[in-house]
Amino acid sequence: MRRFAPANPLRAAVLIPIVEEEEGAGILLTRRAEDLRSHAGQVSFPGGRCDPESEDPVATALRETEEEIGLARSHVEVIGFLPDHLVISGYQVTPVVAMIAAGYALTPDPIEVADVFIYPLRALFDETQHRTRTRTFVDGDIEVYDLSYEDRNVWGATAGMLMTLYRTVLAGEHV
Repeated sequence: MRRFAPANPLRAAVLIPIVEEEEGAGILLTRRAEDLRSHAGQVSFPGGRCDPESEDPVATALRETEEEIGLARSHVEVIGFLPDHLVISGYQVTPVVAMIAAGYALTPDPIEVADVFIYPLRALFDETQHRTRTRTFVDGDIEVYDLSYEDRNVWGATAGMLMTLYRTVLAGEHV
């Protein structure tokens, strides 16, 4: 059996924040600061490691979102979850899906976040924007997704979670 994550992954959570804009619904994504030790410059959801003693995934996702992009919890309505994602960096990530109320304000932390942008749902549901490629690891090859929108490329765990959201919605399942 191929293994791409450790046997005892650390728990983490991310928020998949869905916003309704004049142009249509979209998902708030961040581009991480270029000088971070890990995942520098990558597109990601706000989120991070769970405090193992006291935090559930919702509390983690809300705390990290508030710290990273300044989105107040009062604007967040959790509507469900996607299945956990095991990622090669050693985490078991719980995607927490939420609707963001109109009138929200963002104050990104410049130490962690270089940019916040909206990835339109219409781009996620445009299959011409879905690309696959093979990544080779010591334990074997896996197929990963790249999702493009304008001049941005979403890849890795973030693209994987977006594709899970895409497949969940297409199947008519609830998050």
